[in-house]
Amino acid sequence: MSSKTFYIDTLGCQKNEYDSQILGADLMKAGCRAVMNPEEADILIVNTCGFIDAAKMESIEHIFDMARIKGENKKLVVTGCLSQRFHKELSDEMPEVDLFFGVNDYDDIAAELLEDGPASGKVEETAADGATENRDKVRGSAEKVLHYKDRIIPKGTYSSVLKIAEGCNNTCSFCAIPAIRGPFRSKPMEECIREAEQMAADGVEELVIIAQDTSQYGIDLYGEVRLPQLLRELCKIDGIRWIRLMYVYDEGITDELMDVIASEPKICKYIDIPIQHISDHVLTMMRRRSDKASIIRTVNKLREKVPGIHIRTTLLVGFPGETPEDHQELLEFVKEAKIDRLGVFSFSDEEGTLAHSMPGKLEQEEKDARRDEIMEAQQEVSLELNQKKVGMTYEVLIDDAAGQTDDGDLLYIGRTQYDGPEIDDEVEFCSSREHQPGEFVRVVIDEAGEYDLLGREI
Repeated sequence: MSSKTFYIDTLGCQKNEYDSQILGADLMKAGCRAVMNPEEADILIVNTCGFIDAAKMESIEHIFDMARIKGENKKLVVTGCLSQRFHKELSDEMPEVDLFFGVNDYDDIAAELLEDGPASGKVEETAADGATENRDKVRGSAEKVLHYKDRIIPKGTYSSVLKIAEGCNNTCSFCAIPAIRGPFRSKPMEECIREAEQMAADGVEELVIIAQDTSQYGIDLYGEVRLPQLLRELCKIDGIRWIRLMYVYDEGITDELMDVIASEPKICKYIDIPIQHISDHVLTMMRRRSDKASIIRTVNKLREKVPGIHIRTTLLVGFPGETPEDHQELLEFVKEAKIDRLGVFSFSDEEGTLAHSMPGKLEQEEKDARRDEIMEAQQEVSLELNQKKVGMTYEVLIDDAAGQTDDGDLLYIGRTQYDGPEIDDEVEFCSSREHQPGEFVRVVIDEAGEYDLLGREI
């Protein structure tokens, strides 16, 4: 058993946080101890994001930060998407790093990290096409099936993700994720349920369901999509109060799935659908399976079958070849469709993707101007929708305390079932009672802003 200490610096999305929890559990099983200060750690781990340029730069900065405090007796390890995607370049440019690992490589990392002496220098990597080759200090083999692994969920965690699948079989021309995380592979249903039961036993009340494409859950294991069946089983778990669906592609939103969302009280009336665009011209260039008609049909049907559902989406503007007419079509859609929660990103030119070699690329200034115009339109939509909530009463999950009012009441920040953690609207409310994060209270809404609601506990 080891007596070493470790520190994990996690960047990027919920999937990386999930992977860090698995790695932390493996290290603790081996006798290591987690520390909150990197200065105190024997092993420094940076779990990187490599999805877009801004994330890559942030990851590189964090690696150099860790390198500056490494000293002679610490081991510096880099894992995550950036390491998987640019392992050779990073290895050449960063001799300070002892080991690079890929995103599909968490089974044996702990054992290798605890080896004394320098890194072995060669580990196996499995490329996206299945070919294998030796790479200096890099590994990243993709399993055929995603399995349950123990995680370290911090004490007091009441909202956490359940990853039901890994990888992606979509071929969107702007996205490097399939090359980074490999083909789509589901976690067996019984293992998803076991993991959720353990999360509930650890105090988790909000289950956030994630995958690269949640709507395809089970297709590889069972020959059919089994997301509705999985959701019904998860709803049976005691202790889980909210189940939130993320990354559900519109072509996978079936009548059966809508019926489950509508009929199961534990499932939040909220769904994240990555639309990306509405112009058929752009959607075709993006190699999306959806078109304008299918997207609008899905949105309308969801609202019909699941009254009150809040839809979240992300849009990508400034794609190569996007014309002013395409942009105007998207702008009109935002104004007319009134999507409840919406984020917008400027196109990031990612090497290794099909879009990287496409003609018609726009200047960054133009891309950002289009992004800002979409967001300005969405602000008006969001304000209009929020104002309709004034006078309504909602169940709110408390996330944080926010001080006191001038009258001495306590202030809290929370969310309704219609808002995902850290990405959507918040409810700030006052109360005469003391509360802790993770508690549920009822709040009446008194005021509404573009992205926040103000109210009081009743």
